[in-house]
Amino acid sequence: MRPASPEDSALAGRTALISGASRGIGAAIAHRLARSGANVLLFAKSGADSPGRLPGSVDEVASQIRAAGGQALAYAGDLRSDADVEGAVAAAVTAFGALDIVVNNAAVFDTTPTAEITMRRYDLLHQVNTRGAFALTRAAVPHLVHSDHAHVLTISPPLALAPKWLGAHAAYTVSKYSMSLMTLGLAAELETAPVAANSLWPSASVATEAIRTILGDDVASSRSRSPRIMADAAYEILRSKPGERTGQLLTDVEVLRAAGVGDFSEYLLGGQENDLSPSWFLPEA
Repeated sequence: MRPASPEDSALAGRTALISGASRGIGAAIAHRLARSGANVLLFAKSGADSPGRLPGSVDEVASQIRAAGGQALAYAGDLRSDADVEGAVAAAVTAFGALDIVVNNAAVFDTTPTAEITMRRYDLLHQVNTRGAFALTRAAVPHLVHSDHAHVLTISPPLALAPKWLGAHAAYTVSKYSMSLMTLGLAAELETAPVAANSLWPSASVATEAIRTILGDDVASSRSRSPRIMADAAYEILRSKPGERTGQLLTDVEVLRAAGVGDFSEYLLGGQENDLSPSWFLPEA
């Protein structure tokens, strides 16, 4: 892991708690923030003693970060459990002395139509996506308000209120839109603290294990970008001063273009830009 550069100084010594950090976008964000000198606490159900259905665990990611010279702590727990949420926040503060950043990345994906989805699956969507993001943020706010660089970043989409998205999979869409509405509410509520609250969403498919499982190897291998694009965009948001950017529902390309990135080919895993599978929940071009 390279030493923190001068441009990374805003995150050096800061502490970030990242949910869903056992793989994919969450793990990529953890690596990026740690490389910038931040302490990271990785929170997910998949730990060394409780492996999930998909590859990866918070223990593995934490070990990788520490091996590269970073500061990382793994916390295996259930986002649906208030005790586990409070425990993750307490562990971050105890280990690193403060809490500056929360990244709400954990999510459940289920596009079952309304007449077919069970209430058990509906409840899971909202327990993890909607309630989980709120519960983790709520538990962190008493610590965030004491930071001079406080951010809440939620992986949720812009609010494109189009029938294409609202009608296709109402249960899932409402759960993700609720996360974005939370961002807007937090930004207004915590503006004077100040605690920045923003959302970030991929502009094209990102190759995660979930995408590989749901949409297949072709989409993940040749029609998606690397999770690094979301990690780099998250870094750009989180290194800014809280008062500079809050209450925004952003995409990765939008953020990186504003930061001066013009060529996104480094994030391609195969194929060409024109081959990318478009992301969901974005307005029609």
